[in-house]
Amino acid sequence: MPSHLSADHPAAQPPPRGSVDALISQTRRLRGEMDAVRRDAPADGTDPEGRWQRALCDLAMHQLNDLDAHLAQLRDGPPPVPVEAETAPPAAPRGSLLSRVGSAEWNLLTDEASWSGELYQILGRDPAAPPLTLDELPSVVVDEDRPRLTAMVTDCLIDAKPIDGEFRVIRPDGGVRTVHMMGEPVLDTDGGTASMWAVLRDVSELRRSQRTVGETRDSLQRQRHLAQTEHRLAVELQEAVLPPWRGSLLLPQQGPGTLDLAARYLPSSTRALIGGDWYDALELPSGDTLLSVGDLTGHGVTATSGMAMLLGALRGMAVAGTEPGQLMAWLNQLLDSSVQPTLGSAVCCRYRPQSRTLVWAQAGHPAPLLFRNGTGRMLTPPDGVLLGATSGASYGQAEEPLEPGDVLLLHTDGLVPWRWGSPQGETGSGQGTGAVSRLLDLAPRFGEARTAQDCVRTVMEEFGETEREDDACVLVARVAT
Repeated sequence: MPSHLSADHPAAQPPPRGSVDALISQTRRLRGEMDAVRRDAPADGTDPEGRWQRALCDLAMHQLNDLDAHLAQLRDGPPPVPVEAETAPPAAPRGSLLSRVGSAEWNLLTDEASWSGELYQILGRDPAAPPLTLDELPSVVVDEDRPRLTAMVTDCLIDAKPIDGEFRVIRPDGGVRTVHMMGEPVLDTDGGTASMWAVLRDVSELRRSQRTVGETRDSLQRQRHLAQTEHRLAVELQEAVLPPWRGSLLLPQQGPGTLDLAARYLPSSTRALIGGDWYDALELPSGDTLLSVGDLTGHGVTATSGMAMLLGALRGMAVAGTEPGQLMAWLNQLLDSSVQPTLGSAVCCRYRPQSRTLVWAQAGHPAPLLFRNGTGRMLTPPDGVLLGATSGASYGQAEEPLEPGDVLLLHTDGLVPWRWGSPQGETGSGQGTGAVSRLLDLAPRFGEARTAQDCVRTVMEEFGETEREDDACVLVARVAT
């Protein structure tokens, strides 16, 4: 016991046992709840957010365990020290709280030092060796931490300031431990400093947990910054490539037989990254109109850049006069030979206004829907597998005569649930069939619509608020009367 405290002093009396027991109970209840949270935290080491959550949980459990042990010591008082063990007390169990908390007193009048056995364990020193004096203590401290220790000791001895700080020590086996020291001067009857006593705690594991939390937090912040940057780049690339959907899509040629066009892009409600969906309408040199929708697998910049490459190739081949079936075959070859293999689905249509004929091909994609005179139907698709699925695939081609006032609706599968690889002309599930039926049920409203934009608004009223896992887009073409 420090010499300036007596057995009668209030500070020497243990706190009421009942209040400490209540704190212990609360701590253990909180520890149990925290342990449940830790078990539920994501354990996937590849997920930065999961690592951060696990690190925070581990840190909280570490501190709650220490708090529980400290409160137990406070309630039970200091353990008895056998007479024969005053110079070398029995070693506390490895990893226990006692092995992490030691005490020391340095007498300035006699230049003697007194250490607890636990402090020997913390510093890794032989209990039979004499304790280090204040002048010798810096010899075991890491070089860059010595000025901090010196300042704390000087402030305590000269200005009677309490000690509260940390430093790292190098053990004889080469291991480095972080020690937190709290202490104060012991004054003699004249008010001078007679000695200094301190409690030293090995906080290496605690600091390691805190570093883990900090590192995972920083990693998570970097991950989020990269995700935000990637999302911004994907949005900018998408907006630079796709025709604007706010308002009707204007084509140079107007008059009977030409197309009134409108489109809409619907982002996923559950994903932050943009997918590889696209829609396109392009007036060709021959006077024909190219219509296409499609979807590449994946999300983010990779998917968006792949979409931009594919759409650029599609436009170029269409301008050169390539028919939809051959166009699909070459797009498949392009994806099959790309550096980053991927899969895609697409519908490509070539509309000839002079004859009001639609020539089209598809690659594993939902077929266009045709609405006429208040009724709707799905066009029968020609043969066509997913783009990038197999080398040398051939693609069929179909023709459909259109009439003035007809409405053609093209969409990607994020709007209507649909499974790739399902039989031709069928949706992949009952849910998909029901959704297509809901689209076809819009036929009477399409019959009353005066523009393609009115039709898109009708689709949005029906499907716009639907929670979707993937991006989607819809393209509507109405044959002018």
